[in-house]
Amino acid sequence: MNDGGAKSELLLQVTEINGRGRSLVAAQPLRGGQVILRESPLLLYSAFPFLSSPPPPYCDHCFRLLSQSSQRCQSCSLVSFCSPNCISFHTPWLCESLRRLHQSSFAEQSPERQVQARFLLSAYNLAAASPSDFQILLSLQGNGDSTSDSGFLHSLLSAVCPPLPVPISPELTAALLAKDKVNGFGLMEPFSVTSEKRSVRAYGIYPKTSFMNHDCLPNACRFDYVDSGGSDGNTDIIIRMIHDVPQGREVCMSYFPVNMNYSSRQERLLEDYGFRCECDRCKVEASWSEDENEDMEEMDGEDDEEEEEMEEEGEGEGCGDGVDDDDSSFPHSYFFARYMCEKENCFGTLAPLPPKGHDASRLLECNVCGSVKEDEVGGNP
Repeated sequence: MNDGGAKSELLLQVTEINGRGRSLVAAQPLRGGQVILRESPLLLYSAFPFLSSPPPPYCDHCFRLLSQSSQRCQSCSLVSFCSPNCISFHTPWLCESLRRLHQSSFAEQSPERQVQARFLLSAYNLAAASPSDFQILLSLQGNGDSTSDSGFLHSLLSAVCPPLPVPISPELTAALLAKDKVNGFGLMEPFSVTSEKRSVRAYGIYPKTSFMNHDCLPNACRFDYVDSGGSDGNTDIIIRMIHDVPQGREVCMSYFPVNMNYSSRQERLLEDYGFRCECDRCKVEASWSEDENEDMEEMDGEDDEEEEEMEEEGEGEGCGDGVDDDDSSFPHSYFFARYMCEKENCFGTLAPLPPKGHDASRLLECNVCGSVKEDEVGGNP
């Protein structure tokens, strides 16, 4: 973890919240646009199956888009890198494991199993290369329902891959897969206005960020700049406040685009993370009809008169703020109008640029397409 993680200790504290587990709360008042956490991944692994065709156009270490000067591994010939520095992280054990898996029948397994195997190879490699980081991985919470393939994968990898200098048991493999299910963050492919859905290029484990709970109207959002210039830190996750919050309030982000309707959100959370959301927004939308929920996905803000009314009433802070459960209309149109990107097929969340000194920024940046617009409303919701 880089210095951003150390600085976050002053801004956030880990607290056990009844019904929500380990959570991050504001250790002091936080400002809109403030960077509250910057964290490097504990490990990264490709989201592509082993025999993807065409091969992934990304460096197998930093996952930037490859250029014409990229270099392919001369030993296994299965992965490419953008620089000699990235190649140096491709250990002999990992290289030989990929080569043997490629020659086995494992490529006939489902894409999901192949990606799980990629995670296990990265985790095993971490155990050998950095035992202290491996212990951090094991300390994370896990979902015990996600280990149905652990026995098969353990047996296969044990039989095919070269021996590791550290012992790996079936129980440890099951525990690792349980951690990956609920602690992995996807690094997405570049945004394109012509595509309605972006795919994941790589997954990463970010221990401190994984403490951050979900809320369907978040007060913080994550940014990443995978294809940015520079040689270090391009796979860091940066958490930035969407608006001001007081000391002691839980800091939450949304695990998916905020425009998803109630039923889709609940299904996604239950399937991927093993829980149902009971945030203030969900409590309201649970009583809506199916048509009202479908309309919500197409909603991108109300008219100016309603925006002014919402601002006067002070609604829309999300993540632990109360709303009127008897209100049959959407109670957070202010949030959608101000903080949801309007670019076609984007569905990103807007957050102010980091403040300079005491002055809050008037510019909002989208965490998906990267576009910047002037904040036409101003103030806090």
